[in-house]
Order: sequence, then C-alpha cells, then structure tokens
Amino acid sequence: MNILGISCYFHDAAAALLRDGQLVAAAEEERFTRKKHDYEFPQHAIDFCLGVGGLRSEELDYVAFFEKPFVKFERLILSSLQTFPRSHHVFREAMISWLGDKLWIKHLIQRRLRVPPSRILFSEHHLSHAASAFFCSPFEDAALLTVDGVGEWTTASLGIGKGTELKLLREIRFPHSLGLLYSAFTAFLGFEVNEGEYKVMGMAPFGSPRYQDKVYKLIRLASDGGFELNMDYFSFHYSTEKTFNGKFETLFGPPRDSKALFFTTASGYPSYFGEKPANYNELSKQNQYYADIAASIQAVTEEVLLKMARYVYKETGLKRLCMAGGVALNSVANGKILRETPFEEIYVQPAAGDGGGAIGAALYAHHVVLGMPRKFVMDHAYWGEEHGPGEIEKFLNEKGIRYRRFDSEEKLIERIVDELQAGKVVGWFQGRFEWGPRALGNRSILADPRRADMKDIVNVKIKFREPFRPFAPSVLAERAEEYFALPEAPRHYPARFMLYVVDVREEKRGVIPAITHVDGTGRLQTVQKEVSPRYYRLIENFGQATGVPMVLNTSFNLKGEPIVNTPHEAFRTFSQSGMDILALGECVIEKPKGLS
Repeated sequence: MNILGISCYFHDAAAALLRDGQLVAAAEEERFTRKKHDYEFPQHAIDFCLGVGGLRSEELDYVAFFEKPFVKFERLILSSLQTFPRSHHVFREAMISWLGDKLWIKHLIQRRLRVPPSRILFSEHHLSHAASAFFCSPFEDAALLTVDGVGEWTTASLGIGKGTELKLLREIRFPHSLGLLYSAFTAFLGFEVNEGEYKVMGMAPFGSPRYQDKVYKLIRLASDGGFELNMDYFSFHYSTEKTFNGKFETLFGPPRDSKALFFTTASGYPSYFGEKPANYNELSKQNQYYADIAASIQAVTEEVLLKMARYVYKETGLKRLCMAGGVALNSVANGKILRETPFEEIYVQPAAGDGGGAIGAALYAHHVVLGMPRKFVMDHAYWGEEHGPGEIEKFLNEKGIRYRRFDSEEKLIERIVDELQAGKVVGWFQGRFEWGPRALGNRSILADPRRADMKDIVNVKIKFREPFRPFAPSVLAERAEEYFALPEAPRHYPARFMLYVVDVREEKRGVIPAITHVDGTGRLQTVQKEVSPRYYRLIENFGQATGVPMVLNTSFNLKGEPIVNTPHEAFRTFSQSGMDILALGECVIEKPKGLS
C-alpha cells in the first residue's frame, strides 16, 4: 500500500510517501527549488519521494491532500464579504489565485500524477496536523492539541487519539487565532510573517513582559484556554498587506523598522555591526522597548497554551500530549508545558507546521480512512535526499576542488574534532537532509560551544544574524541531564528535534557560553547513537577531547536561504561564507588561509 501525502498553497509545501504505513521519504519543496517557504505545488518533492520509493505516480494506491480547498475558499469568500469594501483586495486576490489551480486541486493531482479521482483523498487541515503528531508518536493513546494561524476555518483544536482512532472534540475558529495574534506582533517587530516568529521567541529573553496588560486588550482568555481576539486592532481578515491596524499602533506605538539593527544593553553591540552610532543610547532604549513587547506576547502565548493544555488534560485524563501546528514550533512554550502541566510526555514531530500536513494526510488516510494498523514511530528527522560518496567525489573532481578523502571514519572524526578545538567553524554535510526547519546534524554548521566569542564568530563568518538569536547545542542524549534541566532526557522526543527550550544548569553556563541564551536557557538537541551514529561519534570524541559532550549546531545555510541539499549548494555556501572547513561525507575541503 503506497500513499503519497501532499501539502501546498499556503507556505512550506511538502510531500511524503508511506509504504504499508512506514514512512519512506519526506521533504519540503524549498529544498529543491531554493525558494524559502515555497508554497507552490511540490512537484520536486513528489518526484523525490517517488524516486526513493522506486515508484511511478500511476502506481500509487492513494494520494492524500492535507486540507479541503473548497471549505478554505468558503472561509475566504465569507470573511471578505463580512468586511467589504475594506476587503476588496483580499476578495480580488482570492478570485485570481483560488479560481486557478488552488481550488481545483483534485483535477491538478489527476493531471500531474495521472491518478484517477477515486484514489484522491482529502483530509482537513487540523486533522492532518493532529494525525502528523499522534500517528508519528510512540503513544497508544494521547491527548491532542493543534494550534496555528488558520486552516479551513479552525485555528486551534483539542482532541484525543486512541490506537487508529483520532477525534477532535473542540475547536476555535477564524478570525480568532493565537497563531495570527503572534504573527501580528512578528510583523510589528519588523520580521516577516510565517518566517520571523522564531525571531520574536529569540528576542523575548532580552526584554521583560511589562506590557502583558496591553496584549490582553487584544485577546480575551477563558479559564479553559478558549479565547477571542478583539478584532478592532487587526487587519489580517481584510488586508493582504498588513496584519494590524492604526488602533494597534496607537496602543503599542510605531512598528520597528525591519532594516534597523537590534541591540540592547543585554545583547551588547556586535563587532559585525560596525562602528557604534552616535545615538547608541537612544537606539538601545528603543530596542529595549521592542524586546519588552516580544517578551510580553511570548508570555501571553505561553499562558494561553498552558491553559489549553491543562484543559485538554482535564477533559481526557491522559498523561501524554501530542502537539502540532506552527505554534507547536514554539520550543519555549513546549518546555513550559512539560514543566508546568500534569503531562508526563509530549510528542511534537519535527515539521509541526503546514509542511508536516503532508505526512499527516497520508497517515490519516492509512489509519483512519483505510483502518490499517499502526507500525511507525518517527524517532528521527532524516527523511530527505541523500548524496553518496560517488556523487560527492564526482562533483569535487569535475569542479577541480582540492579535497582529502578519509577512508576511516575514525580519522575523519579525529580531524573535525581537532578543527573544532582550534576554533574553526565546520560545515557538516552527511546522509539524508532533515525533515522540518531544524538542522539536526546532517546539514549543520558546527563550532565549539565552550568559547564565549563563538556566537560572534559564527555570525561574522556565516550567518550575519541578529545578536538576539541563540545557537543550539547538540548533546549526547545520556549526558544531557548533566548540563540541562531535563530529567530523563533520552526519553523526550521533542528534545531530539530541538523543540524544547530548557534551563542550562547554573554551574554549567560558564562552561558552554556559546549556546547559553541571555536568560540561561538552551534549545537543545539530544543525539542518540542508534539514530545518528556518525554525528554521535563526532560529539562523543569531542567530549573525550574536551570534557564537554556537545557541539554548537546551527543550520547549513546563508541568511535568507533554505538549508542546503546538494554538495554543490553546500560548497557554494562554504565558499560564500567564512566557514573554515567543509566535510562532505568522507571528503574534507579546507579553505585556503586568508579566505576564511
């Protein structure tokens, strides 16, 4: 039984292939087209999945789409009519875009994949989210919580999963949306919606949540986690350009300039910003205000999610929770739910946003529609394209690139450990690329977490990022509790996927300053030997050499680009950045002195 899942036409289009209930391949379209958050029909991702499965599209038993386009179109039309004439641009855009391929997705799948209509199935957006978490989890039963911007009408839901059954019990509907509330503040703080939400999360620790009372003028929260937005402050329901309106700006002041440098007294003024401006103190004070706004919306978001989680626990009595939707990528909130609710275990799969809907749709079709038993657990994220030694060496030889090939993995790791200890920044390109937005050791940039200056070094050399954005630690799972406040760390699946932010133990903060955020936390990734053996051995050897069993890990990409897929993309990124060493599989390329 081969089932292809597809998600597309909002953001992060993706495809996933199941064979007899087991995941074969999954990838987001952006990794192939190099368009960040590409939302178009994921033909490249589909072709990749079929290639891994050794299938022609005609051989698919079913194709499952992650939502119901006509229901979504109904919401767009009705919402536009309710706010007309202010919404005439939304109405016009809906007519232009949805009366094309978006609405007729069944016909498009028939035409592109040559699959008869009887084999094309449609899930619902939040059912796909719930299925992507529950059916990927190791839990036989669990409470379900999905929270995002909006699907068809639903913006949040809670439910229950048991065996192959999945039921949503309650929902919140558009325009009342926690995801869209957070996105409005994302835009207000000068970041791109559906891209910069994690930047707000990173900025928040530099501020204090002193403006929660103002945020609560925008949202009325009930004791069960239900809420309503005060729509007088928003424009996302009638505008294609702005998510908030003048009344929002009257309450919070002028939006932050997206081109302005961010720095506060706590962040310091990074060397890569250049010379300090004459009005440094004034600008630092302005930035502090925006950091306080970020802290305030993060605190309110956490409170809403905590109330939701406590309510779903009260309703279900279950000790395990599965979460999905874009808001489930808020790893700070996830850590709080683990610590401050009765749930003992949480599962979030690594592509919790819309891309993950492709897996959810396929799993929903397999288990709920077709009634097939469960046999799959997503315990790692390595489901993307792989480029073997032959392809890597062919590329290097054709381009005349000097390299050294290590026949022994031990010697390869020894070389990389030596470079890391010497303060070098290493591009690490191995195996299949990761599913979801996080680099988890196959498409990563690595550095020494013990060096206090390493944040600036990596930013200066590669990322050119805002100084408030933390770098993550990859740590041996069985050693994680020595450094982080996460009891029984190996059993927590979100920690494998970098989806928990937890406290760095106070006595260890001075040991690993490069991955310790300003508030004393870290967004850790636990690494298991059986799941990622080469990456594990690299960290293990680094630990034996230094006494610290972890490395600094950030995604292998330049600012504004998707994470690399191919050897060519990896080498281009290496060449255009200040990385010192590139490990392409067993091949190591060293940048000539003076060029790194």
